[in-house]
Parts: sequence; structure tokens; C-alpha cells
Amino acid sequence: MGDSRDNAKTCRPKRFSFRVPPLLPGNHQRADRQRCARNDSDQLATTSGTSNILQPATGNMGLKTTIIGTVLATLAANPATAAQPRAARPIPAPMRDLVWGKLNFLHTTDTHGWHAGHLQESQYSADWGDYVSFAEHMRQKADDLGVDLLLVDTGDRVEGNGLYDASSPKGKYYYDIYKEQDVDVICTGNHELYIASTADREYERTVENFRGRYVASNLDYVKGDGERVEIAQRYRRFRTKNQGVEVVAMGFLFDFGGNANNTVVKRVGDVVREGWFQRLVREQEKPDLWLVIGHVGVQMEEFKTVFGEIRRWNGDAPILFFGGHVHVRDATSYDERSFAMASGRYFETIGWMSVDGAIQKAEEDPKGERGLSFHRRYIDNNLLGLYHHSGLNASTFHTEHGKNVTSMIAKARKELELDYTFGCAPQDYWMTRSPYPGPDSIYTLLEEEVIPEIAVNPKRKDVPRLVIANTGAIRFDIFKGAFTRDSTYITSPFLSVLNYISDVPYHAAKKVIKLLNNAGKIMADAHMDNEFMAIPEQLSIRESIIYDTPANPFSEDGIQKPMGQHGHEEPFLVEGYTTRDDIGDDGDDALHSRINFYVVPNCIQSELSFPEEGEPETVDLVFFDFIQPWVLMALKFSGAVYTDKDVSLYVEGTFTELFAGWIEDNWPAKC
Repeated sequence: MGDSRDNAKTCRPKRFSFRVPPLLPGNHQRADRQRCARNDSDQLATTSGTSNILQPATGNMGLKTTIIGTVLATLAANPATAAQPRAARPIPAPMRDLVWGKLNFLHTTDTHGWHAGHLQESQYSADWGDYVSFAEHMRQKADDLGVDLLLVDTGDRVEGNGLYDASSPKGKYYYDIYKEQDVDVICTGNHELYIASTADREYERTVENFRGRYVASNLDYVKGDGERVEIAQRYRRFRTKNQGVEVVAMGFLFDFGGNANNTVVKRVGDVVREGWFQRLVREQEKPDLWLVIGHVGVQMEEFKTVFGEIRRWNGDAPILFFGGHVHVRDATSYDERSFAMASGRYFETIGWMSVDGAIQKAEEDPKGERGLSFHRRYIDNNLLGLYHHSGLNASTFHTEHGKNVTSMIAKARKELELDYTFGCAPQDYWMTRSPYPGPDSIYTLLEEEVIPEIAVNPKRKDVPRLVIANTGAIRFDIFKGAFTRDSTYITSPFLSVLNYISDVPYHAAKKVIKLLNNAGKIMADAHMDNEFMAIPEQLSIRESIIYDTPANPFSEDGIQKPMGQHGHEEPFLVEGYTTRDDIGDDGDDALHSRINFYVVPNCIQSELSFPEEGEPETVDLVFFDFIQPWVLMALKFSGAVYTDKDVSLYVEGTFTELFAGWIEDNWPAKC
């Protein structure tokens, strides 16, 4: 059979002559809109109500009066050395301890290539090598206690950091670095599937590296000869090392439709009716525990569908869920013998879950009951926290294996020249920590300074134009100081280009931005969900969360103080996660000061080359290629019908390249 992958033709490299050092060597391809690469906002396909979980830039939505059972530990006695040479040194913080059970888990999700850690954010500055050391110590501790520890990863390991994106081919160094961690159960995310070549490498590299541990319950792969196969086993059945708990593990992806043509994502609702699934959940020899991992938000219907079908045939069996996709710390339970958690984004968080009590089928507690207890902790990924939870310090923590992985990362970063500086950012520019529009907003920077200079077609530079960018095109803040090659991928890792439709009647064009931002129901009725254009965090946070002051809400004994009773001798708290999930507000391992979260629109718009007086009759309507389907639909609603055939490339180069060029031209070369 012939090659069935349409992407083979649309994803050939296209070279651009550009005045800055190349960002994507050998890989300057234009995307075939949504198939080859997407400027994905990681939005939910289905949600159930509004979740009350918070992002690092949000703060707490109202702490309880007291924190009960919190263990505080000051880490000042354990100064940390930076995981990577340029990494910020972590700052001691009050800590909550981990709670161990018979079965324990470490969880990562949505790491998006951040395996070198956050070099500019001290509280998330540990790297993948440090995590390797941490896991080895925690496994040893589990053995010493006679309990079990499993490592889980729930996808979106790629796209979003120079360590993955800057090489040719992409992931040249990443796959070898990632496989050094001994992950027990692993699944895919949507970012592994957008581009055909990325899906190929997932199948050829990651699945092979974790053969027997990679589970893909609703994902198939199409080989080069057209043969369709399961990308990995549908489920895994095994017993744990120390407790002998029999586990059945499955791995799901949400109902995703933007995958490349060499993959097939099955709807979860269909999969639970398939023969293999029904035989598994109904079979007489039941496991002790069901483990469902997935690139699915824990509040999403897909997980609830799986839970309902397992519970239907499995009485009181424990059912655990590990999710991701929506870039938040979150935890919930679907009934008293189930528990679900998600562990943030960008390798900021290492999730911890423990289960204790009557886990195994024949097990009862002394009272003849089958009670279970669950605990979760969101671990800030920095060395001080990892030292604390492992009970070690700077001289005893780092294993030879972990140090070797750290060296692999440093070598890869050097070879990729990720520290090459395009310019020096004069200030911090925030996605959601400051209001838009405003002088500290990254979107105001784009709208008023960047887009007017990069969205220029020399042949049409005097033609009035509206330029629309979706906020989901930006994935991270810009910090004051060096803006490096790595920063370009961190800020905008996608292959987005600027397309346009020429000579659009202005009376129709001017309505587009309003429809994209405010006509969610109208667009949804036309099967165009506007949320896909925005940042993923706003799936969980619908309204701005503003605090009068970022004060420390805790007294020295760990008890929360009433608002307005903060003294002057409180310990300094670094800004960061202050999570409130369905379980409570005691999940974060480190106490942080709270951060405001300002909701941003789906899209922003720049008006360029307009007449000084009056309105133009027609304009060039310029937009990021990712939002092209929404723009065409909005124009249709505005009375101007256009199709894909009317769309052309407006300017050569990806937005990421053009942005880097603007920085080199406009920001000081040295800090």
C-alpha cells in the first residue's frame, strides 16, 4: 500500500533567508494549517462546570481558616547548587511533608521540553537529572519501608522549549535525555501528534524506549506502508514489587481531532464499548487496583466515562487517575474509593499521590472494613524541596546517574547555543500577572510595538490592515534580562505564520475581532470553539483573581492569619502556586505568596496604516494561520464570504523568527 500520510507533502522544509541566527535549523517548515503543526492552546474538548484550580500566576481563591496537619520545615540549612550553570538558586520556603502509603506515585505531565528546568525561576530550577536522583532515592526509601513507588507520565513532553525545539530534527537530544528516567507507566499527549514526523518519533523512539510500560488505550499509528497498528499496548497488567498489588493500567488521550494523518485517536466513549475493554473490566479475575493515566483534565468527561464503566463492573476496587493537558494543579475524587490528580505544566511540578488502607481484594482493616485514604502533594521542582522530601542534602542527594543526565542536558544546551542572546528585555512582560491592556502586558507589547514592525509586506505596506493574533500563540512570560534563543521557544514554540486576505470590506473586517472574543456561543453553534484560540489556563479560570496585597497569609506556626493581621516579621515567601482543588488548599508542598491573575481576550488586534481621518473602504485582514478557520467563519457571519483559496502568506518567516529579529533590532544587546 502507498503512504497514506498527507503530511509527507505538506511538511517539507522551507528555507528562509533571515538576518538573525536560525531558530529552527533545517526545519523552517510552513504548517498545513492544523495538520502539520498547530499553535495549540491546549483547550478542553469537554468540560464539566468551572474548576476552581489555580495557576502559578493566580494565587488562592480563599484559604480555609486554618491549615491542619501541615508540617513546616525551614530549608536554609541546605544551600543548593544550581542544577544547570545558569539556573537561579532556589530560596528556602516553609514546607509541607509528603504522606507515604502502601502505594505511592510520582507524576509528571505537560513538561513540553522543559527538562533543563526553569533557569530564571528559582522555585522550579531543578532539571531532569535531579528528578532522576530524586526518584532513585525515593524508590530506595519505598523499599526500606516495604511499600511501593511508581512513576507516571501523562504526555505533552515535546514542544515548548529550546532543548526540544531548537535541534534538527526536533528532539535530537531530548529523547535520549528523557529515557534516563525509569517511568513505570507512560502515555501520549496531543503535542506528540500534531506533526507527522513528531508522531513518527514518538512511535519509533519513546514507545520503543518504554516498551511494556507505554499504554495507549485509544490511539493507533499508521505506518509508512499504510498499515494501521496500535501505537502501544492497550493496557498493562502487573504486580508491584513490595506489596504485590495487582494493577491494571490504561492510558487515554482526550477526544482530540487535530492529530496528523499518521495517527488515529478514537473517541473515549467508543473505546469503553469495544470488546477488549469490556472483557477487561468484566473478567472474573479482578485486579486489586485500576490505574488510569491520560492526557485528560481530571474534570473532563473522558475520565468520568472511563471511571463509570470500570466502577460498573468492579464494585469497590480502588481506581486512580493521573491527568494533564490543562496545565493546572488539580485533584478530585469521583467516589470514596477513587482519586484523581493533575500535576501542572512545564516541569514546574512533580506530583505525589499516596494510597493507604485496604487496597488488595481480600484486605480488611482491624475493624473488618475496607477503608482507603488518599493524599496528594504538588512538589515545587527545585533542589531545596527535593533535598527536604528525600531527607538528604547537597552532598548526599546527587547520584552518579542523575549527575550524568544533568551533564547531558548542559552539553545539549551548549551545542544548540540556547544561551545565545538576541537582546536584553528592559522589564518583565506578563501573560496574566498584569492587566491587558497595560505597560507590563506581553500582549500590549505585541499589539503596540512588535506587530506594527513585523507585520509588513513591502508591496502592501501602505495598504490599511488589521492584524489579529490569538493570545494562545504566547506560552510563557518574558523576564527582565537576557532574551535568548531558548527564550524564543519558551515564549512561542509554534510554527505560526502570518496569512492574509486582501481588500476585505472594512465594515465586515472590523467585526471579526469582536466575534472572536465575544461571540463564543454563536461560533460554537457553527462548531468553532473560540476557547481554542486562548491560553489553556483560562479553561479553569474564567474571571480575573485580584488581591489587594500579595501578603503572606501564614503565621510562624503555620496557622493562617485573618486578613489584615500581617505583621512585619513574617518569613519571605516567593510568589508561586497557592492551589485550591476539590480536596482542599493544602496540596502545595511549599508555601508561596499569592499572585494576581488577569483574564485576557482570545485575540488581540493592531490597526496599521489607517488614514488619519475617516475609515478605509477596504483593508488587508492579516492573522496567524492557526486561527484561519475562525477568521473565515467570523467573516461569514459579518456578511463577507471567503474560503481558504482566498488566503495567502503575508510575510516570510515564522512569528517566532520575526519576533526574535524584532528583539535584536529593538532591545539592547547586553544587559
